[in-house]
Amino acid sequence: MSLLAALKAFDATARTGSMTAAAQLLGLAQPTVSAHIQRLESDFGVELFHRRGRRLELTAFAKNLLDHTRRTFSGEEDALALLAAAKNRYTGHLVIHAIGPYNLVPVLKTFVARYPKVHVAVGVGDSRSITEKIRTYQGDIGVVLNHVDHPELFGMPFRVQRLVVFANAEHPLARQHGLRLRDLQDQRFVIREEGSTTRLVFEQELARHGVQVQVALEMGSREAVREAVAQGLGLGVVAETAYVADPRLVKLDLLDTKMATQVHFICRQERRQAPLISTLWSLAQEVGSGRV
Repeated sequence: MSLLAALKAFDATARTGSMTAAAQLLGLAQPTVSAHIQRLESDFGVELFHRRGRRLELTAFAKNLLDHTRRTFSGEEDALALLAAAKNRYTGHLVIHAIGPYNLVPVLKTFVARYPKVHVAVGVGDSRSITEKIRTYQGDIGVVLNHVDHPELFGMPFRVQRLVVFANAEHPLARQHGLRLRDLQDQRFVIREEGSTTRLVFEQELARHGVQVQVALEMGSREAVREAVAQGLGLGVVAETAYVADPRLVKLDLLDTKMATQVHFICRQERRQAPLISTLWSLAQEVGSGRV
């Protein structure tokens, strides 16, 4: 039996007033606690307790020793309490990089309500840059489009989102129904920059149908694309979850395409079970399935 274990048995007995209570507190058998106390008394030639029937009273020496053990073990208890709080996700700092707010905000709404002491910082970028940030430890969680095939990263599918093509309300195609992709031939488009997964999926779908369009403008954000389309500078394409209704805009009625992207939450492989990360992912699964 170690000296540290014996001192813990003494400290618990002194605080609870009985070896039985100390044993329950420490998760030990009562004879084990008794053996620890006897060892201290015999090894150091001291008397720690006056035994008054079933009641124990500290000796003067034991009161002095308790002052020392309290300083030692109270610090340990404080450290365990802090670790328990972290384990239960009460405090901490979480850095998230996302392709946009539309998929993340419903998850964060529930997360911050349940864990208000966790500080959350959110950055916005494209899937390629976000993947690199998570890979190089510049963030905890990434929210990206489509599967990330990288040995250092773990991904969890969140939801599938359809892509929609939209136009200024005065555009000739805005007044037509039952359109097909071939009707987009040679149309001018305002589109995201290279590296955008939405752009890649859209261009692949056009190629599959043998359709060519003109890239009139490249924009660095969905908001910029939306405003340019609203100003009549071309057609646009965006995930349906990110489409914001506006009297200046109309979604085109395309019948022959189901082009879509899939949102994934990603993190480094070795961090997937980290408390804050796993908690947010659990909430994302609840939100994605409609349980929240």
